[in-house]
Amino acid sequence: MSVGMAAPRAPYACDSERSRGRLFPEAPSRTRSAFRRDCDRVIHSTAFRRLKHKTQVFVFHEGDHYRTRLTHTLEVAQIARAVARQLGLDEDLTETLALAHDLGHPPFGHAGERALDACLEAHGGFDHNAQALHVVTALEHRYPDFDGLNLTWESLEGIVKHNGPLTTPNGTPLDRYAQHGLPLGITAFNARFDLELGSYASLEAQAAAIADDIAYDAHDIDDGLRAGLFSIDDLTAIPLVAGVVADIDARYPGLDQDRRGAELVRELISYLIGSVVSEAQRRLDEVRPRSAEEVRHCGRQLIAFSAEAAEAERAVKAFLWTGMYRHPRVMRVMVEAECLVADLFSRYMRQPDDLPPDWQAGATAKAESEAEQARRIGNFIAGMTDRFAITEHVRLFDSTPELR
Repeated sequence: MSVGMAAPRAPYACDSERSRGRLFPEAPSRTRSAFRRDCDRVIHSTAFRRLKHKTQVFVFHEGDHYRTRLTHTLEVAQIARAVARQLGLDEDLTETLALAHDLGHPPFGHAGERALDACLEAHGGFDHNAQALHVVTALEHRYPDFDGLNLTWESLEGIVKHNGPLTTPNGTPLDRYAQHGLPLGITAFNARFDLELGSYASLEAQAAAIADDIAYDAHDIDDGLRAGLFSIDDLTAIPLVAGVVADIDARYPGLDQDRRGAELVRELISYLIGSVVSEAQRRLDEVRPRSAEEVRHCGRQLIAFSAEAAEAERAVKAFLWTGMYRHPRVMRVMVEAECLVADLFSRYMRQPDDLPPDWQAGATAKAESEAEQARRIGNFIAGMTDRFAITEHVRLFDSTPELR
């Protein structure tokens, strides 16, 4: 099969006709599959629109051409669909999970997440995956019969487990959850609608997760070059990039730096997608799952980089960590952003009347505990865009950092 051609629907793909359904039963759509309906609900959600003004790496007013959470999300969806198409997966479910994967991120990227996690430390912390689940199951108020978007079980499973099982089969938390346990938002919802946290997610979820890595690597290089944080020549310290750049220079001698960088990004994306598809096919040939259910219980990730590509991808991430994410210019803005989020949280906790009226519900109720108040305020801040958070800080404080 030629690269780019759609594979026939695979037996291990999720099938919307066999979905485990929704928490609140609904009549099927006359015109759309269950997974297409999920995807459309995500696209039309308020939380999805807010991604337009949420930071990826650069705060929104630093430039119109840098990625935001929304443009990053769209790029993840494109890459995820490319992987799904070549492996014969359900593209609608894959797209749903790609589009939903960042719905739980607060303003100011990972800086905002660190700040909220610290503010909520005594009340379970903050986890963007748990927040994404909370957004689509509770915080969206668009339907008369239920809160949230009432997505299918397969979509909810993929949102929570796209990076792998959260627990062992016997329920012991894994990886980043091993020390402090699972977020309350995940355990509370799981008690109502069991997402089988000890198993792997579908291949569609795995495709969305690895597409996120590919998009981060390639497009953060693009933004870093545009911002002047590093040059293409700096990137040639990475063996994979050095080879790609040498090939570009041989094919296009004298190419201007903007086009040279754009060609580098395209070649990296093509290489990483090709590696993922080849490695996934190799693993699928070994395991030979006959259904999506067998995928969930095969005991290993099936969509992954090859060993060679994984090493190259780690080198790209290591370069970006020091050359971009820890660059003094980026760090200065992010430290100020963390302080801004912490200021807002402290102010709302002290003076809940400063919250908008529809977020004050329960603020004065004697039954509301400090933890409940903190979680409610955390939900409000997590939903903010960068510019709304800045506007609120200007309204409530005498001095606000410019974040430039």
